[in-house]
Amino acid sequence: MSEKTIADRTTAGTPEQTGGVQTRTIDVRTPSKDYQVLVGAGVIDELGPLTHAALPKAQKAQIIADSNVAPLYGDAVAASLEEAGLSCSMQVFEAGEQAKKLSTLSDLLEGLAESELSRDDVVVALGGGVAGDMAGLAAALYLRGCAVVQVPTSLLAMVDSSVGGKTAVDLAAGKNLAGAFFQPSLVVADIDCLDTLSPQQFTDSVGEVIKYGVIADPQLFDQLEAHPLSVDSVDPDQLASVIARCIEIKRDVVQKDEREGGIRQILNFGHTIGHAIEAASNFQLGHGSSVAAGMCAIARASAARGWCDQEVAERIVALVAAHGLPTDTATDHQELLSYASHDKKRHGSTVNVVVPTAIGTVEVRKVGFTELLDLIDLGCRVA
Repeated sequence: MSEKTIADRTTAGTPEQTGGVQTRTIDVRTPSKDYQVLVGAGVIDELGPLTHAALPKAQKAQIIADSNVAPLYGDAVAASLEEAGLSCSMQVFEAGEQAKKLSTLSDLLEGLAESELSRDDVVVALGGGVAGDMAGLAAALYLRGCAVVQVPTSLLAMVDSSVGGKTAVDLAAGKNLAGAFFQPSLVVADIDCLDTLSPQQFTDSVGEVIKYGVIADPQLFDQLEAHPLSVDSVDPDQLASVIARCIEIKRDVVQKDEREGGIRQILNFGHTIGHAIEAASNFQLGHGSSVAAGMCAIARASAARGWCDQEVAERIVALVAAHGLPTDTATDHQELLSYASHDKKRHGSTVNVVVPTAIGTVEVRKVGFTELLDLIDLGCRVA
């Protein structure tokens, strides 16, 4: 394997048992591409044969990973791919949200060209959400479309960014403003990779898990209330089950609306204010933590407006707090409005905001910036 450093599962619906953890296979069918998502323990070791089955014409693979993940899993992933007959190379970029920019993307594209990947070959996105976004967008652009396999190694990437085909980089004006919809050919989520996460990284990711319970699954919300997820105490099969359920919810939404023209917007619950909180922190606060605070803010504002019962907001805030996530922000409200007004969900002089109506249901409301500031006032710095 060369490295460049830069500044038919046939058992779908019948999970296998691996080390006490069932391997769950989830079928995703979108207008642009059908693919499978595997969730289990040890499945990363099967990446080579799984990739060959999904992409039989591929002869080369290039792994794209960040500087934190590459030393952990790069060699094992490369070995599995090479054992399956794929010539393998790897590009490594500096870890962190600050690397999610056009200059890094340009370097990745040049690396793909230097490795002479063809349209039949495959990019392997190995890592968290930043790696998935960067590699996914590079694959979408290179030769106007080269297959990508997503191998998420963080809980956040497993339940959210690796599935659904949204890829992007940040611009100076805001987060994820340059990107493309480009579905992967395969997603392999190995929960064993979560063992290398710090408790803080694991907890941050749970913000997106809670989101799925609020928007679509009261039973998942109830389960999280009864048994909060903790990196130190969660049962591995329970964790795999929760991850698979989140992916199923996202799958169901994406299949109805691949390009976020309608119902897919509900996946942005908590994100309008959450992205503003994240940007205002200069991305020092994690994405899941920012979304968690954003969910609490819009829940409180929705209750104040009468869009949901007060109990709904209280349960959301309590569940977020039970997982050790932030429930509010001290960021100046005008600063939040400024960042939110540059969000990609803006439509002219309005922005779409996802609000809860009950646990398990949400709706999309179009609001002007004056009303958005009012919602921020109602939902933030309430203590």
